[in-house]
Amino acid sequence: MDSVGLWKFMVVCVLGVSGIPLSAAKCEIGAIFNFGDSNSDTGGFWAAFPAQSGPFGMTYFKRPAGRASDGRVVIDFLAEAFGLPFLSPYLQSIGSNFKHGANFATLASTVLLPKTSLFVTGISPFSLAIQFNQMKELKARVLEFHSKGSVGHLPLPDIFTRSLYTLDIGQNDFTSNLATLGIAGVKKYLPEVVSEILTIIKELYAEGGRIFMVFNLAPIGCFPAFLIELPHNYSDLDEYGCLISYNNAVSDYNSILKEKLNLTRQLLRDAHVIYVDTHSIKLELFRHPMQHGLLYGTRACCGNGGGAYNFNPKVFCGNSKIINGRKETATACSDPQNYVSWDGIHATEAANKLITWAILNGSYFDPAFPISELCDLHPLV
Repeated sequence: MDSVGLWKFMVVCVLGVSGIPLSAAKCEIGAIFNFGDSNSDTGGFWAAFPAQSGPFGMTYFKRPAGRASDGRVVIDFLAEAFGLPFLSPYLQSIGSNFKHGANFATLASTVLLPKTSLFVTGISPFSLAIQFNQMKELKARVLEFHSKGSVGHLPLPDIFTRSLYTLDIGQNDFTSNLATLGIAGVKKYLPEVVSEILTIIKELYAEGGRIFMVFNLAPIGCFPAFLIELPHNYSDLDEYGCLISYNNAVSDYNSILKEKLNLTRQLLRDAHVIYVDTHSIKLELFRHPMQHGLLYGTRACCGNGGGAYNFNPKVFCGNSKIINGRKETATACSDPQNYVSWDGIHATEAANKLITWAILNGSYFDPAFPISELCDLHPLV
């Protein structure tokens, strides 16, 4: 979909022309089980390691709510569109309700668990395989409690065959080693990352899953944080201010992922294995923010440092630090609705809503998937 097409779809969703009363809306997807990193974490990391502070959550929740954003993330909006509540983090012990799915994503998660140590600086211990094991444990407990007549906040046992399984993970596998290995070094093990994702899909299939959406990787060469931190020459910047070499490497990974998902689809013929091209959506927003109601593409809303990117790697969003005898604080802008980037790495709620609208339109699916036929989609607000 080109930028004009995306804008037209935004207008349709804003006006809510579906005309479906919420009470009459029906959906064959009874739950969502999400696996991922900070892009789709709804509080798992901060449930395990409580520390999040403002200005995170300032737009929608009016308080920190475990999202690496000023508000809702894409998985929140997808749940809204299907008429489901926000996904409770699996690691959240208080107030969780798993009747309509669970979120196993945590900030800094990777597909591959680092082999050198279980706990590596800057990497979550909750790799994709660990998240899958958590899902199996949840399923086992659901079956156990229902056999004893105890339901509580657990789903029905058949929910696992009527659910959407989303995988939004891999970005940290790509970025965490760039500084040490460089692009060439990282690209060597990207096929292993893809292979592990395919393994987990097959395992989920064995557990009853039949609808899988796998998000590809974002154009990290447009992220303010990486524009500051990654070594590059001026000649590596494209006309939109994004890093050509790093974005090309991401595109190579996405091509491998798409090809291998196609092969997996041929093995699991009664399942929907869908490649979701969020990369193209995000790239469009970074390149043409004003065409989609935004103002700033490669500049962070919450940061310290000013300049073109407003990102300081020494002071992360919401934090303060003494640098050269002076207290530096990374504060939020007053208008995050005008930004694509929230903190230099993650998207604002405004951008996440635009990404979700484009996903729901179906133009970024491979192969085509009739999501609107399975569900009467709720307009996003």
